Amino acid sequence: MTQNLTDIELAKPRRRRSRMTSLAIGGTLVAILILAALLAPLLAPFDPNAQTMSARLLPPSAAHWFGTDGFGRDLLSRVIYGARPTLLLVSLILVLTIPVGMLVGICAGYLGGWSERVLMRITDIFLSLPNLVIALALVAMLGPGLMNGALALALTSWPPFARQARAETLALRRSDYLAAARMQGINGLRLMFGHILPLCMPGAVVRAALSLGGIILSAAGLGFLGMGVQPPTAEWGSMVAEGSKVIFDQWWVAAAPGGAILFASLAFNLTGDGLRDRLDTRNAN
Repeated sequence: MTQNLTDIELAKPRRRRSRMTSLAIGGTLVAILILAALLAPLLAPFDPNAQTMSARLLPPSAAHWFGTDGFGRDLLSRVIYGARPTLLLVSLILVLTIPVGMLVGICAGYLGGWSERVLMRITDIFLSLPNLVIALALVAMLGPGLMNGALALALTSWPPFARQARAETLALRRSDYLAAARMQGINGLRLMFGHILPLCMPGAVVRAALSLGGIILSAAGLGFLGMGVQPPTAEWGSMVAEGSKVIFDQWWVAAAPGGAILFASLAFNLTGDGLRDRLDTRNAN
């Protein structure tokens, strides 16, 4: 028995170190990605849109680290600049989805009754829709572009936030903390958004970080199909689409933006895992 307790006590520091390592690595990769987007004019060795037909489809070399594409454009420069529309699209989606999801979930959990039934049935309807298919349909109607792509992806990205906020609100509704707040005369909107919302925010932050990898893949999918940011703007999904035409002979044209998508997804997934372990009280020990 004593040996088992000793093993458990020794395992706790190892788990904590693992959580911190995941968060540190993910945070570092995200910081690198953001800095690359912000400092793109300083980091990119060439103009990302400058075409040099005499240098088209060159393999990676000292002059062009990632090679060149079919128009002779430097792939390293385009990959660096491609982080900008991707991060902007992700930011727009989060700005649209988190407030809507939290509002619907908290109202449903706090009000209950018919309000909860109606709000959650609407949430279930949107949750059943395939994200990328609905996004493609909306972009086809609205037209390709950054804002339209963000609106389309945001339309099917808010239900998970709503379901999580509702579950947390239901757990809090009969808590001693809220009972004490009611005794002080705090009710209605003040109670919902002044006391319940702050307690639900850590879970929303974790879910947002974990969902960013999937959002990046969906955004790249829109670009791959020509429904996202339009040429000649550098965007990873459209760059992969261009490279897929010559993937067997000039593999680097698709591999460079594909590696960038993998890097971004890995960075946000590691960050989300670290935040989940750090903020989730069930994993505190």
